[in-house]
Amino acid sequence: MLEGILIEGFVYGIMVLGVFITFRILNFADMTVDGSFPLGACILGVMLSRGAPFPVALLLACAGGGAAGLITSLIHTRLKIPDLLSGILTMTMLYSVNLRVMSNRANLSLIRVPTLFSRISDWASAFMPGQWAVIIFCFFTIVTIKIILDLFFHTDFGLCLGALGTNPQLVISQGMNPDILKITGICLANGLFGVAGAYAAMYQGFADVNFGQGMIVSGLASLMIGEFLIRSNRIGVLTLRAILGSILYRGLMYFARNYGYYINMTANDLKLITGLLIIVCIVISKTGFRSGLKSKKRTAGGAAK
Repeated sequence: MLEGILIEGFVYGIMVLGVFITFRILNFADMTVDGSFPLGACILGVMLSRGAPFPVALLLACAGGGAAGLITSLIHTRLKIPDLLSGILTMTMLYSVNLRVMSNRANLSLIRVPTLFSRISDWASAFMPGQWAVIIFCFFTIVTIKIILDLFFHTDFGLCLGALGTNPQLVISQGMNPDILKITGICLANGLFGVAGAYAAMYQGFADVNFGQGMIVSGLASLMIGEFLIRSNRIGVLTLRAILGSILYRGLMYFARNYGYYINMTANDLKLITGLLIIVCIVISKTGFRSGLKSKKRTAGGAAK
C-alpha cells in the first residue's frame, strides 16, 4: 500500500511540478499535459522496445514533451490564440501523433521489455524489496528535479519568469521579451510532463495513448492540496508542497479505490471525486482569502482608532 502511494506520488509529482510552473508561475492554463504526458510514455516505450539505452529514451521523451510545449506556446504567442484553446488544440493533435509514434497501436506492453525500474528491482532484490529500491530511485529523481528548479528560479532569468505571471509590465521594464519567457516556461513544464509520462509507463508496465486523460485535473488537485499543507511564498517551499500534494492525492485515491465500497463508491467515481475536491479547494481558498482580508481590515481599523 505505502510503496504504491509513494511511487505514484513521486512519479506524478514530476507532472505536478510542471503544472505548478504553468498554472502558478506563468498563470497559463495549459491543457497540453493531457497530450504531452502520454507522448513521453509512448516515446520511451517505443525506444526501449527497440533496444535503446534508458538515458537516450528518457532524453527523447523529455524533448518530445518540450516540443509539444513549444507548439502550444507558438500557437499562443504568434497566432494570438487564447492559452486554454492553444493547449486544447495541441492536446487534440497529439493524440494522432502518439498513435503515429507507436505505429498506429493504442498501447504497447513493456512487461517483457527490460526497463530501468525492472533492472533496479532485480539488482536490489538481494538485500531489499524491489519496490523500495524503486521508491528510493524515484525519490532521488524528484529531489534532483526540485533542486534544479529551485536553483533555476533563483537566477535572473528565473526571477523574470516568476514575475511574468503576476506582473508582465515589470518584465517588459527590465528589457525582457515576455513571449520568450513564456515559451521557455511552457517548454520546461511540458518537458517535465514527458519525463513523468516516461516514468509512469515504466511503473505501469505499458504505454498507452490514453494515459493523459484527466491528467490536468489530477495535477491541479494535487497542487491545491499541497497549498493547504504549507503556506509560503518561497520557491523551495512551493515546489516541496507540490510534491507533498501529489503524494497525499495519490493516497486519497488509493483509499477511495480500495475502501470506497463502504460508502458504495466504485473506481468509476474517482474523476467525480477529483473534480469535487478541486471545487472544494477553490471555495475554501477563496473563503479563507476573504476572511483574511476582513481580519486585516479590522486590525487596521483598530490601529487607526
